[in-house]
Amino acid sequence: MIITRTPYRVSFFGGGTDYPGWFREHGGAVLATTFDKYCYITCRRLPPFFEHKHRIVYSKIENVSRIDEIQHPAVRATLEWAKIEDGLEIHHDGDLPARSGLGSSSSFTVGLVHALQALHGRMTNRDDLAKTAIHIEQDLIKENVGSQDQILAAYGGLNVVEFRHDGSFDVRPVIVPTERKDELAAQLMLCFTGFSRFASEVARSKLDNLHARRQQLDRIRETVDEGLNILTDPSVPIQAFGELLHEAWQNKRTLSNMVTTPEIDEIYNAARDAGAIGGKLLGAGGGGFMLLFANPRDHVRIRERLNGLIHVPFKFENGGSRVVLYQPNGI
Repeated sequence: MIITRTPYRVSFFGGGTDYPGWFREHGGAVLATTFDKYCYITCRRLPPFFEHKHRIVYSKIENVSRIDEIQHPAVRATLEWAKIEDGLEIHHDGDLPARSGLGSSSSFTVGLVHALQALHGRMTNRDDLAKTAIHIEQDLIKENVGSQDQILAAYGGLNVVEFRHDGSFDVRPVIVPTERKDELAAQLMLCFTGFSRFASEVARSKLDNLHARRQQLDRIRETVDEGLNILTDPSVPIQAFGELLHEAWQNKRTLSNMVTTPEIDEIYNAARDAGAIGGKLLGAGGGGFMLLFANPRDHVRIRERLNGLIHVPFKFENGGSRVVLYQPNGI
């Protein structure tokens, strides 16, 4: 039996420039981090005593005889990619809900690839995990997804990820003093809007508009360097990071009319009125989690103003996808 633990991510700047349709022509980059909420994948060989050969447990339960009968697209594509012959039982558990802007789908794919490799006694590295998950999601499933989520889930940590024209990428850890990183973390709030959405649908609407929004995307790319400069220069007040988040959100919401909604705008404006300096809706848009940036002294007032929402305390993490249980005999 194998259990993998793969983190979710918070993207600060650069989202949208990580789509292949954009960065293969213009290049791209993101500044993002993983945090201490995880996707867990449990995987074991299924003994041949059942009517079914494979059992997949997530929000549904699937008992099937063949891989091509599996309804879950990522599980089906990943098992086909891995050329699985043995019967398997796969369970998914997550600390936070799916379709909520935290890269949960890619964390699932990375975690499943990692589990299958470990189950067959194969070592894998972060680079291979990320590239395999990107291939599965973009080429096999043909989801309208970018490339940052898979990389962050595999690598973990606070990073700048640069995307090159040839499709390759470079992951650069952000090196800042612990005090500066703690200062940033202390400003951040994560709250669930209560709205879930299918990211692929929102992303499709943005992809259709990418080249018509070059000015906005060029500016979104610039914010990666500006955000990095703020973090690495202790003479710059950390509040400048929040102000840049606000500007980036104003740019992002122009990429498609599906990025935001009147209800989401109402939540964001209420948070700003209560003291938030900036923030953004995480992921493709349309719903899910909202990240807010505010002086810690204003957090209580913001929570009271948004008392209908679920607030999730979190910490940064650096581990990326890991095997947390390895029992080769399946006992």
